[in-house]
Amino acid sequence: MQLTTLCYLERDGQYLMLHRISKENDPNKDKWIGVGGKFEEDESPEECVLRETKEETGLDLIAPRYRGVVTFVCPPWPSEQMHLFTADRFTGEMTACTEGVLEWVKKDRVRALPLWEGDKLFLDLLAADAPFFSLKLVYADGVLARAVLNGEPIAQTGSSR
Repeated sequence: MQLTTLCYLERDGQYLMLHRISKENDPNKDKWIGVGGKFEEDESPEECVLRETKEETGLDLIAPRYRGVVTFVCPPWPSEQMHLFTADRFTGEMTACTEGVLEWVKKDRVRALPLWEGDKLFLDLLAADAPFFSLKLVYADGVLARAVLNGEPIAQTGSSR
């Protein structure tokens, strides 16, 4: 299982979103997501999110908030366990990202962007300030087939990611 982080930086009622348009063979191609990436050997989730955010944005996070773990099952890609963070304090100057275009988007407009359907579920949990959670998202042919929150099924939508 692949280990990753994802962080939504917050500022003035906005999230910093990454429009994934630059990488070839990217499962997130043309989607809008937060920033983050794969763990390096021996990294903790906190170390990974700090490093990945710096690499992708040029910004240094201050005390990111660990919000939950999201398990993705989406064949043909390997299963992924994503450690989800938010951060409203950071320093530095934003730089261009090699994986796509960074843009501050008002939180109430994020759901209108091309997102994975399951991302809307965890974005709703973030908006509700839910306590630390475990969310499992299972896709079949790129369509959300099942979602399980803290061990309890919450959705069987048949919506595309």
